[in-house]
Amino acid sequence: MKTVAQMLCDKPQQKVHTIDVDAPMLEALRLMARQNIGALPVTRGSSLLGIVSERDYARKGVLQGRSSVATSVRAFMTEPVLTVSPRQSIRECMALMTEHHLRHLPVLDNGVLVGLLSIGDLVKEAMAEQDALIQHLEQYIRGEVA
Repeated sequence: MKTVAQMLCDKPQQKVHTIDVDAPMLEALRLMARQNIGALPVTRGSSLLGIVSERDYARKGVLQGRSSVATSVRAFMTEPVLTVSPRQSIRECMALMTEHHLRHLPVLDNGVLVGLLSIGDLVKEAMAEQDALIQHLEQYIRGEVA
């Protein structure tokens, strides 16, 4: 099974978009819409403070009557944020996401944000690995593998 580092290298979009903790939530929503992403790591300088998602906005904003124009990302973000390292396996990430009902996992390498994994990224990778295993087993059954 691949590691997080291997999976990040295979992602077509390597850039991790972030939002400052004091930015208005509307700015975060616009960035997520523009980049077609569902969550943003929340930072202050190079420090990861939390994560904010469309789900956070719906639950902590719309349902509570908060304005996305007048309220900073800080009021909507989830903290503390669970993170993974590049050395962890995809299986470990899936277990963590399942256990904690997460859709996104920031990747930190020695405290530096180097990536963001979505549940979609992990499902896609798991399916690719299963497809490869099935193909290998079919070849083995047909006697095509020595």
